[in-house]
Amino acid sequence: MRVIADLHIHSRFARACSKELNLPNLDKWAKIKGIQILGTGDAFHPAWRKELKEGLESAEQGLYKIPNSETRIPNESSTRFMLTTEVASIYKQGDKVRRIHFLIYASSFEAIEGMVAELEKLGCNLKSDGRPIIGVHSQELLKIVLANGGVLIPAHAWTPWFAIFGSKSGFDSIEECFGDLSNEIFAIETGLSSDPMMNWRVSAIDQLALISNSDAHSLPNLAREANELELVSLSYDQIIEAIKNGAPARRQAMGKEELSRRSHINSTIEFYPEEGMYHYDGHRACDIRWTPSETKRRGSVCPKCGLKVTIGVMYRVDQLADRNDSVPPAGAPLYHRLVELDKIIAEAMNVSSRASKKVQAVYWDMVAHGASELDILMRLPLKTIQQWSNPRVVEGIRRVRAEQLTITPGYDGTYGKVEIFTQEEKQAAKTKGQAVLL
Repeated sequence: MRVIADLHIHSRFARACSKELNLPNLDKWAKIKGIQILGTGDAFHPAWRKELKEGLESAEQGLYKIPNSETRIPNESSTRFMLTTEVASIYKQGDKVRRIHFLIYASSFEAIEGMVAELEKLGCNLKSDGRPIIGVHSQELLKIVLANGGVLIPAHAWTPWFAIFGSKSGFDSIEECFGDLSNEIFAIETGLSSDPMMNWRVSAIDQLALISNSDAHSLPNLAREANELELVSLSYDQIIEAIKNGAPARRQAMGKEELSRRSHINSTIEFYPEEGMYHYDGHRACDIRWTPSETKRRGSVCPKCGLKVTIGVMYRVDQLADRNDSVPPAGAPLYHRLVELDKIIAEAMNVSSRASKKVQAVYWDMVAHGASELDILMRLPLKTIQQWSNPRVVEGIRRVRAEQLTITPGYDGTYGKVEIFTQEEKQAAKTKGQAVLL
């Protein structure tokens, strides 16, 4: 059974997140995007947890669904929800203040409430934000999660400010962070600014599964990153088993035949890492964007203000890497890099905003044909899409599939810019007053 799982999102109770992030909308948009298993996000927040309890019913082991959920196409099953949350753990270790974001997965409300009770005993305020800040050491947090049967995964592992390998407050290894509990960490989330190949430059990461999730703060951003899982059966336990079986070293030891009989990660769906907000180094306030080599040459100092630039993911990977080649390790899962459909449409139509009425009209017309966004981006033959879409949009999808793009990398909290069509092509289409490539 092959499913798409997005296991890191947020609710409307998280800071800087859309008020539209409620259960009915999440269920609807999961189907539009092509997600079968969706994390609830923010399960520690009491108001959101109350809504989850009232709005969901038990489905398969450790999974939940909305009763009588409407389907878009015949034989489509309702979205399965898995209890998830993200926490920001901030504490002092060594000579640094550590700021690490973690994903927590659980198979039941009882497990979540057990974790909440233990954290509240330590004085944690879990009511202030869907993504709460807690002053709990990583090892202590892991003990609490494990004691309640949960899973802890470092989130967006390379983000400078809030990640286990982040340049500002992170660690150089899993062992440095978790000590003698390191073996309990079997996966990390790559985040938007890195892809699997970048992670695999660090050979120690061969022992870990790499997962990808949207970290969506709004409905349209669901599935911008996701996991394609092959499951023996649909359950929480099999989802966790699939993640564990994403580690290249584990897969290599298992062998292809045994792996095919067990739940595993088939592939991950990735943002182009250059498009992430922290891919390159730089200083946003001074409009400084540097490659790692330029940062090293200039001593990391902004020439305009004299402050240190924010060290991005690519530089940080270079610091920890012990491999120079770009060859996946033996046994590694596949991965696909995508650009969201509304961004492709906006590029094709010479429109700056993906949220414009013109872009949205084309988007909804395309998904109205019964295919999910991920089907359109990854699976449907271009000849099929041509029957009900603008040729220029189809050409955009083809180029994204072929990775024929130009990307200006993101830096210091600024997203990168994807260009599918050249400036000459855009100008030619504008001059002709048409949206086709001829």
